[in-house]
Amino acid sequence: MMANTPTRLLLIAALMATAACSKKPPKELPPPPASSLDQAPSSSSSMDNGASGTAIPGSAADFRQKAGSDAVLFATDSYDIDSEARAILDRQAQWLQQYSTVRLTIEGHCDERGTREYNLALGDRRANSAKNYLASKGVAASRISTISYGKERPAAMGSDEGAWAQNRRAVTVVIEGAR
Repeated sequence: MMANTPTRLLLIAALMATAACSKKPPKELPPPPASSLDQAPSSSSSMDNGASGTAIPGSAADFRQKAGSDAVLFATDSYDIDSEARAILDRQAQWLQQYSTVRLTIEGHCDERGTREYNLALGDRRANSAKNYLASKGVAASRISTISYGKERPAAMGSDEGAWAQNRRAVTVVIEGAR
């Protein structure tokens, strides 16, 4: 029994050390972005008088309306801009050239697969890929900031290819009031 005690103590110490090294969630996540579905039209920032349903020129709502989409999607483990993404980014660049004082942030997102670190790095590459494409189309890079949320802010809940495909994206967010 005495020879067994050191073995037990060693096993308990190893288990405690392993538990102490377990991955802990972050204390506080950044607030979720305001999506076009979450935003109610306000009296002066998103819509004109509300009767016609057209957005105020130069607003975030106008951007989403004219560009057709504020998001481009990516293939699994990829940050390459495909032809569909190019078409969306071309429309975004055209709008951004028209409103040359508007600033924006491009958010990089991933699906739930992979480690947090891998997805943050991939989200960063996706955001920078969209930024570089817009810059190549004449949008000043100084107007564009990027951030990666990795897998922390999914657009679609679920663990299937349909949800994952929607979550592999870069989202262009117009910064209201930054003109």
